[in-house]
Amino acid sequence: MSKLFGTDGPRGIAVTDLTCELAMQTGRAVAVVLGNNSGKRRRVIVGKDTRISSDPLEAAVFSGICSVGADPVLLGVVPVPAVPYMIAEYEADAGIMISGSHNSAEFNGLKVFDSHGRKLSDDIEEKIEHLVLDEPQQIKLASHDSVGRIINVDNAAEKYISHVQSIVDADLDGMKIAVDCANGCASDTAGLLFASMGAEVFTIASDPDGTNINKNCGTNDMEKLIKFTAENDCDCGFAFDGDADRCLAVDENGQVIDGDRLIAVFAEYMKREGTLKQDTAVVTMMSNMGLDKYAEEHGINLVTAGAGHRYVLERMLEGGYNLGGEPSGHIIFLDDATIGDGQLAAARLMKIMRSEGKKLSELAADMVKLPQVMVNVDIDPQFKELWKNDREVSELIHEISDTLGNDGRLVVRESGTEPKIRIMAEGEDFAAINDMTLKLSEILKEKFRTHKNSADEPDKEN
Repeated sequence: MSKLFGTDGPRGIAVTDLTCELAMQTGRAVAVVLGNNSGKRRRVIVGKDTRISSDPLEAAVFSGICSVGADPVLLGVVPVPAVPYMIAEYEADAGIMISGSHNSAEFNGLKVFDSHGRKLSDDIEEKIEHLVLDEPQQIKLASHDSVGRIINVDNAAEKYISHVQSIVDADLDGMKIAVDCANGCASDTAGLLFASMGAEVFTIASDPDGTNINKNCGTNDMEKLIKFTAENDCDCGFAFDGDADRCLAVDENGQVIDGDRLIAVFAEYMKREGTLKQDTAVVTMMSNMGLDKYAEEHGINLVTAGAGHRYVLERMLEGGYNLGGEPSGHIIFLDDATIGDGQLAAARLMKIMRSEGKKLSELAADMVKLPQVMVNVDIDPQFKELWKNDREVSELIHEISDTLGNDGRLVVRESGTEPKIRIMAEGEDFAAINDMTLKLSEILKEKFRTHKNSADEPDKEN
């Protein structure tokens, strides 16, 4: 069977790869597979990000939902964490967020959630894929008088802001912060949220035009935020990605605080407060070894999941843990949200700064990161999975891993959403791991990349 879902739902170049027809069929299949059998009308929450292609894809998705007799509940432009929240609010059967996340404007995607606001299990994904790709004729269309009715929610962003406020319940009066909204979903919420909590807020990259989402801004490119935070004497700065499920921070000196350091701050604070379940945080194989040392020194247990916040959530649910995340800035507070929520993480961090009476640089100082090099290598889609069987590549990976031994590590994996190979090397000697990474990336480029002259990008994605 063909594959529709990657690690984060269907994704591709909008309208040409991720077509309106595919979006409509996905809307139908989601409503059919996840719809309840209780006799109540089925409802599917639909949110979208700010890219220009989200409008036609939204129309296709809600048309598909209506065509099988379910009601689409349209939120408009909202941060992706608003979709799981509104699923509960409307007692809906499922949710679909139309977003290309951190990717540039030509991409888009469909993030699908079940009635609990969680990413789908493999077996549910397979059922949806079967109906969309293999046997769409099995989907029974509604008659003319039983099609679904569109429900428009005009104040969805305001509801989300109030929801985060109620969770954090912090007085940020006197704090001065900078916020990079990535010209995405946080543009209409972040400034209002933090101002309503008392902070003085300066927003940048908060003027989306449909094509500038994630362009030289947000978690993809933090240079402007770094400079703005330091030059304007802000207490801290925050960068979100296009759909605002990620958060990276900048301290008062303009130093970036990545997801590993954020997890360290949250875990240590929650442990002291007695709210960190089983004194455990869930991290990924991409987390820095410095976090392991920090956790050991502070009596915090770490459980490792596969790369990707979907797998972090799975381990959290399996073990009954309530904190998890990734270096890329997906932080999950499972007591309050079922996915990463960048604005919730930022608000919680400011509350800790206020309650501890410390600058962000002080809070993050204890976790010392080991040198780490990350490189993305674009590959031709025809080589997906096949590169793993190349003898020269396999032998070099083993050679590097043996050289690093217990003092470092090498992770080589394929992106779940793009035709890229992601290389991460970590160790005490930066020059050595940099040389190793470059050697491996050059071989991969030579053998598996179509566009030999395209530049590699820093790792910004799961």
